Formats: sequence, C-alpha cells, structure tokens
Amino acid sequence: MSLQALLLVACLLSLAGQAFADTVLLHKGSSGQSLNKHIELLEDPSGTLDIADMADPAVQQRFVPAAGRASVGQTRNPWWIKVSLQAAREAPQQWWLEVGSVTQLDLRLYQPNGAAGWQAHESGERVSYAAGRDHDYRHMLFKLPALSESPQTFYLRSYDPAGNSFPLRIWQLDDLTQVATDENLALGVVYGIIAALLLYNLFIFFSLRDSAYFWYVLTTAGALLMILSMSGHGFQHLWPDNPVPFWLDRVTLPSIWGFCACRFTQTLLQTRRHVRWAHHLLTFACVCYVLAIGLEGLDQRYAAAWIIALLSLTSIPAALGAAVIRWRQGYFPALLYLCGYGLILSSISLALMRATGLVQPATWNAYVFPLSVAAESILFSFALAYRIQMLKQERGEALVQADREKTARLAQMQTSADELQSAVKQRTAELAQANQRLSERELELQHAAFHDPLTELPNRRYLIERAETALADAERREESVVLILIDLDHFKPINDRYGHDAGDLLLRSIGQRLREHVRANDMVARLGGDEFAVLICGADAQQHAQEIAGRLLCELAKPVLYGANRLTVTISLGAALYPQHAQQFASLYKAADEALYQAKQQGRSGYVMQGSDGKLSQQACLELDVLKVPSGLI
Repeated sequence: MSLQALLLVACLLSLAGQAFADTVLLHKGSSGQSLNKHIELLEDPSGTLDIADMADPAVQQRFVPAAGRASVGQTRNPWWIKVSLQAAREAPQQWWLEVGSVTQLDLRLYQPNGAAGWQAHESGERVSYAAGRDHDYRHMLFKLPALSESPQTFYLRSYDPAGNSFPLRIWQLDDLTQVATDENLALGVVYGIIAALLLYNLFIFFSLRDSAYFWYVLTTAGALLMILSMSGHGFQHLWPDNPVPFWLDRVTLPSIWGFCACRFTQTLLQTRRHVRWAHHLLTFACVCYVLAIGLEGLDQRYAAAWIIALLSLTSIPAALGAAVIRWRQGYFPALLYLCGYGLILSSISLALMRATGLVQPATWNAYVFPLSVAAESILFSFALAYRIQMLKQERGEALVQADREKTARLAQMQTSADELQSAVKQRTAELAQANQRLSERELELQHAAFHDPLTELPNRRYLIERAETALADAERREESVVLILIDLDHFKPINDRYGHDAGDLLLRSIGQRLREHVRANDMVARLGGDEFAVLICGADAQQHAQEIAGRLLCELAKPVLYGANRLTVTISLGAALYPQHAQQFASLYKAADEALYQAKQQGRSGYVMQGSDGKLSQQACLELDVLKVPSGLI
C-alpha cells in the first residue's frame, strides 16, 4: 500500500472517531441544558495522557458514551470528558459551560485556540477561586469561544481520588444569573436557620456550661462549614484568594463534622453509662476521623475518602442503635435525636452514593444535605432543651433529697459522737500497727535488696557498698584490705547429676561454713552462681587472709549429705591486697579475679595471692608505666 493510501486511511479513521461523538446542537432555548447524555468518557489508568494524545485514533477509540453519568466515584485515575458543541443558525454564539462539582480537586478544560492548538484552563481546589472561573459563580464556570454551525470539540480532565464528579450544563449568562439569584436565596435561608440555631445554643452553652451544648455547637458549626464548601459559597466568599487548604476541603470538613457528631451523640445519649458497645464504636469512629484528616494532610486523599465512606458501617448503626435503646429506656430526647439523625442518615447515604458513583449528581439531590442539616439542627436543639429541662428537674429532686439526707445526717452525727471518737481511737491504733508493719516490711525489702535469697549472705551490691567504705577507712588508718574471690570447682556436674535442689543445698551449706570460718568483722558475700567473696579488713588483713584461705580449703571440701549421696566440691581462691595491688574496688576485684584465674590454671583447689608468682598486676603495671613517662621538666 502506498504512503498516500496510508495517510488517507488515517484521516478517515480520525474523521470516523470524531463522527462517533454525539454533537450537541444548541438553540435559543438550550440555556440550562444538561450535557451529560451527550458526553464521552475515557479513564486514564496510567495518568500520562495529555491533550496532545487526543489526536491519536487509538486514544479516541477508548472513549465510551457516558450514558448520562455525571460521576464515576472514587478512583485514583484521571478521567477525560469529551463534548462536542455547535450552535444553530438562530442560536447565540456566546455560551458558558458550567461544571456543577464545586469540590473537585483538579479540573482542566481544553478548548481550541483557533490555531490548530489547545488552550488550557485549570480549575478546582488546587487553584484560587478567581483563577478557576471565568465568572463570579459558586460552580466552576468557563466562557467558551464563539460557537458556529461547525462542531467544536472540548475536553475536560478530571482528577479527584475522593470522587470524580462532572455534571455539565450549558448556559446563557443572563439565565445563569437569574438561577444563581434563586439558589443564593434558598441557600441563604438554610444558612440563616443553621447560623441562628448555632448562635442561640452557643449563648446557652456559655450560660450552662453543658458539654452536650458544646459538642452541638461544634457539630453545627462543622455542618455549616461543610454546606458552605459543598455549595461553593465557602470558596467564593470565605477563602477566594487561595487554593482550598486541606483543612477546609471535601475530606477534612466531613471528618471534622463526623468527629463532633459522634462526640455529641455520646454526650446527649450518655452512651458511656447506658450503651457501652455503641460508645466504643463511636470512639473508634472518632479515631478513624482523626486518621482520615491526618492522611489527607499527607496527601493520601484516596485512602482518607474510603475511610470516611466505610465509617458509615460503624458510626451510623452505633448512633441509631444507641438512640433506639435510650428511647426504649424512656429517654425522650433520644426520639428527637432519632428523627433528626434519620434525616442526616438519609442525606449522608445519598452523599456517599454520589461520591462513589452509585447515584449521579443532580439539582434535587444537591439540596438534600443542607435541608437535612437545618431540620436536624432544629430537632437536636429541641432534644437539648428537653434534656436541660430533665436535668433541672433531676437537679431539683436531688436538692430536695440532699436536704433530707443532710438533716438525717446531722441527727445521726449528733447521736454518734461517742462512736466516732471510739472509731478514731481504733483507727489511730490500726494506723500505728500499719506503720509498724510498713517499717518491718521496709526492713524486709532492704534486707532482700542487699542479701542473696538462697544463702542469706550479702549480695554483690552490698559487697560493693561495704568495700567502698572499707577502702576509705583503710586509707585513713593506713591499713590493708584483702578481697578473696571463691569459686566452687566441679559444681556444674552436681547440678546435672543430682538436680538443682542438690545444688541449692550445697550452696547453702557452703555459705553457712563460710560464715563460721571468718571473723565477725569480716564480710562474706555470694556474688552469684557458685561464686563467693570474703572481704577482710584490719592491720593484719594479709596474714589473716592466709589463715582463712587455709581453713576454707579444708572445710569447704568436706562432703555435704544429700539423702544417701555425698556431695563434694573443691574450691579455688584468688586474693588481692589493697593498696599494694589496686587503689579502687573495681581494680581490686579485677586483681583478685586474675589471681583466681591463676589458681584454676594451677589445677584448682588452691589459693593464689596476686603477685605471689612475682608478676605485677595490670593495675601495678599501669602505675609503673605512668612513672616511667618523662615529665617534660628535664
């Protein structure tokens, strides 16, 4: 096939693709006409298509008729909308295109620029109100180029993970102005009702300081802000000079309102006391609303929108169930709440179905939520008033009952003065006994903190504190201190062969023998496992250490009876002397441990004093090295 033939086929395919579009023929009476029955839609899963790709026949073939749809629900993908318009000979040439979704995140209109190119107009929440509209109107409004009898194709790109909505209408500006006047009047009445109830109940809250009124005021204020946002008046009048901040968008405002509504429900219906399961579900919903706001702040709009949609499965049944239960319990405000919340439930369900695409946006369902909120605010206000009346009645009855109880109490106090004095004395004695028990318990705890529970010997902590004091006294008196570390040889086989009960019996016996063969002013401690220590103080500490080591080698090697078995171990001892081998307890312990290691290396069952083999300890070597360093003064 020749190149000319290929070009001809391509042109025919392009013209055929354009012919599939349902061109809207505009007449004089077409102002206000909906265009959604005539548009075509294209989902862009990759999010990479731009206006230049619309010239590709393969892209054109992917467009499908919208069949009247004005919403495709919550999706992560952008959507392209194609609409073709032409004006009849008698029709005006200047037209305005309205996109009725006021809370769309990102919407762009591409219109021919007359030079075989496209002019883009960005709108939605990411740009300011003035930048996203060609005329001061609460909905997104675009001025189209002059239309003629030749069809012109326009493209819109819609992107909003919280729900893509694009109800399209074509207008003459005079007709739209009249419609806007009527809409503003109707919505103004709704705003006025809600604002009046808000101020009235705010005044009552400042007078009564009741928490239910506090949450009612916040709920009503959140609903008013949400209605202003949904209608477009908030963007138009409250924050027109900047893009919509995340804390005022279509995800955050419903989350704030839902949080306040759940807290109002908990407070009004007293769910914490009367309907605990509903209270927990409503608390869970509050946490999820806060999570949704956080996700929206982190630009996770799709996940946040689905959290709000799915919360209807928990918060709505919990609120309705709590209201029904409280009503059956005889709490009349619950009936008013049930009626008001039923209206809100219907409107919220409708709003969720609009957001998910189950119900298409239309003029009639755009006013359901504002009207429901107004009616709900009135019913909730009545419920609060009735609740306050009940509280006043209960308070009055409580005051009367309190006065009766006060009189009876005074009489009882008058007749029971002696009993009270006796009770005080008895209580004083009990407190004295309790203080004594506490003192005894404190001593027991102190003993437990410084003693080994198995052998009742002082533990490592006690040894360290005692050794620090002993070293300070020895330095002041110019005396010596000997630390002997004791390790039982072949103790593990006893545990393995006879069990831990046998090992515990042997350790207790060793501890008892240690106490019996040292002086009263010397200290024996169990360091843990099969390790013990003896701290010897005094002028003759070194000589006495030799004597004690000899006795211990003999006495501790004696067998211990365990039933018909004789448990026998030997011991290895390592000793270090203060101040000859170390100046601090940590160094003294390390020197003694080195000596103990030498005793084990020499075959166990022996006693080694640090330095007895002629070698210096690590501490002594360090001090000698310091002395050998030149001072720099020569």
